[in-house]
Amino acid sequence: VGIGKDLADNVVRLVMATKVLSLSRGHSGIRMAVIDALIALFNAGVYPCIPEKGSVGASGDLAPLAHLSLMLIGEGQVTVKGQKVSAREGLAVVGLEPFELGPKEGLALLNGTQVSTSLALSGLFEAERVFSAGLVAGALSLEAIKGSVKPLDPRIHQARGQIGQIAVAAAVSELLAGSDIVTSHAGCSRVQDPYSIRCVPQVMGACLDNLHHAARILRIEANAASDNPLVFAENGEVISGGNFHAEPVAFAADILALAIAEIGAISERRMALLLDTGLSGLPPFLVNDGGVNSGFMIAQVTAAALASENKSLAHPGSVDSLPTSANQEDHVSMATYAARRLGDMCFNTSVVVGIEAMAAAQGIDFHRPLQSSALLENELKAIRADVPFLEQDRLMAPDVEMMRLWATREHWPAVIEALLPSFA
Repeated sequence: VGIGKDLADNVVRLVMATKVLSLSRGHSGIRMAVIDALIALFNAGVYPCIPEKGSVGASGDLAPLAHLSLMLIGEGQVTVKGQKVSAREGLAVVGLEPFELGPKEGLALLNGTQVSTSLALSGLFEAERVFSAGLVAGALSLEAIKGSVKPLDPRIHQARGQIGQIAVAAAVSELLAGSDIVTSHAGCSRVQDPYSIRCVPQVMGACLDNLHHAARILRIEANAASDNPLVFAENGEVISGGNFHAEPVAFAADILALAIAEIGAISERRMALLLDTGLSGLPPFLVNDGGVNSGFMIAQVTAAALASENKSLAHPGSVDSLPTSANQEDHVSMATYAARRLGDMCFNTSVVVGIEAMAAAQGIDFHRPLQSSALLENELKAIRADVPFLEQDRLMAPDVEMMRLWATREHWPAVIEALLPSFA
């Protein structure tokens, strides 16, 4: 029994697509007509209403996939162009009548890891965006405090050999290339910056490695035959196994959760650094007349609240298990929860990173007329198009929302997109 609000259409599309991929492997004992119906409904924008809660990730995502299956037999509800209608009306859009399912077909549709996998894939795509925003925000913060670029020296990272770290260091160097701000303090006496600035390649590189690892697991699972039992037509055998157990998906989701939390955690620390005049050299709380204006003080409180919330949400879902079905299903993955919370975590991190980028833009404006690099000036122009310089205290909620949208956009500089699993 599925409960809660319905999954978003983009997730349901992934569920339908991965279910089609799984059934198309030829091990599910289902007619092509049923698969073709799913494809036709997908292409016509007819999506089943699938509640987000009710699965433990073994035996597959039974409850949510049951709601997908209802559509094919003319039960339940679907959305067509954003409007809820009966499943029969949805089937009629593509000229279909409700199916009478044959032997094994119900199991083929109900059993599988497609909901967990789709939620995790959606989380991966969102994580790529906040990772990208985090790299840009980190580079902007380095500029704002006139931080050192020496820790980006490729020799340091080659000496360690971590792939993600090497790639991130090179990308941040490219983001900063040609910056007048960098050259303006080349001879300064500062020896070391705080870790949140100096260790961006190490932290964000580790996050990037985890994104790639999770993507590899999810790419395999999205194309897997994960129902039960499986049919092997070459010799007519039907074998009961356990491919419905979503442990690989749960682990991938937990790894993504750690990365998302860390992107937000290091971002919040950089933002706090920007506000500390003793460390940043910038006006207190990034505003003139600090005794009169509070500047970015409360925005940092918001960032701290969300970064801390993510620390709790990052607790691994896969370590939990509760037996079901009279102890026949005595160990479950909790993959659906592990994947579902990724959306909330990415929302939190997008706000944190957006606030950091807004604060960094404010800090850089105190260094004008010095210019940053061409790539970062493009980002600053985009920020300033929506969020003006903070001359004095004002309602900042609209600014924070605009920066959240900035942090969740789809396209980023090519040097960053080249790092991401989706572009590999």
